[in-house]
Amino acid sequence: MNKEQQLTIILWLKRVAAIITITVWGYVMFIFLKDSAPFAELAPYCMGSTMLIFGVLTGIFKGLEYWEQQIK
Repeated sequence: MNKEQQLTIILWLKRVAAIITITVWGYVMFIFLKDSAPFAELAPYCMGSTMLIFGVLTGIFKGLEYWEQQIK
């Protein structure tokens, strides 16, 4: 595989990872907001899950950027 193909794959992996992450986050928020408990009680879970989900996305992006720099 040449460099251009690898860079294109990395670009698409970033896009797919972002879409999957936002979809998972939206689903988790929907589950929390559907719950009958008051939002004040759910806020820590919403914040924690948001930080965890987007922290994983950040790690994936950093890994892909590292891979991209190794190719260039």
